[in-house]
Amino acid sequence: MIADRIKLTAKDILEKEFHSGMRGYKPEEVDKFLDIVIKDYEAFHQIIEDLQQENQRLKRQSEDTSKRPVSPQPTGTTNFDILKRLSNLEKHVFGSKLSDY
Repeated sequence: MIADRIKLTAKDILEKEFHSGMRGYKPEEVDKFLDIVIKDYEAFHQIIEDLQQENQRLKRQSEDTSKRPVSPQPTGTTNFDILKRLSNLEKHVFGSKLSDY
């Protein structure tokens, strides 16, 4: 799963502490940036979970569909049969009048 390959959680990012040096970064700026990263990270995590659930649902649906027996095609009349019957009906109704044309 994708979630197994993710190394950090939103909590890991939130609780990360940086050591400051003599001319280090301003902690407020780092915190603001990390807040944005955390929100994005949580959103990505939710999207991944939603997609994994949808993927599982679609797999189950596909398996259910493939397990259903396929109904055979009805052995009814074809277009050829219909045209043949229509032709016979025309001959019967109009008789010799069709051969005159």
